[in-house]
Amino acid sequence: MSSHSKTTTDHEEIRRWVEQHDGVPAKVKGTGSDEAPGILRIDFPGGAGEEELEHVGWDVWFEKFDKSHVAFLYQQEKASGEDSTFFKLVRADE
Repeated sequence: MSSHSKTTTDHEEIRRWVEQHDGVPAKVKGTGSDEAPGILRIDFPGGAGEEELEHVGWDVWFEKFDKSHVAFLYQQEKASGEDSTFFKLVRADE
């Protein structure tokens, strides 16, 4: 069985997938400024957590996402068939 992944720039699709996995939009602490959030991440339960990440609102997250010209690559399920929270931001033209 192979894993299934998808790439999108659709905000609602990204938000829906993240929230289905109990994730929260975040940035890496110590990156960015008051005007820009810095390095984007998604904080999932059991992940890096509050020591490394700072939660931000979806509006802030998507503003940086759009300005960065990236796409959201995410895995629907692992090769074993288990649910997956794997994602990464890739160049939008990939």
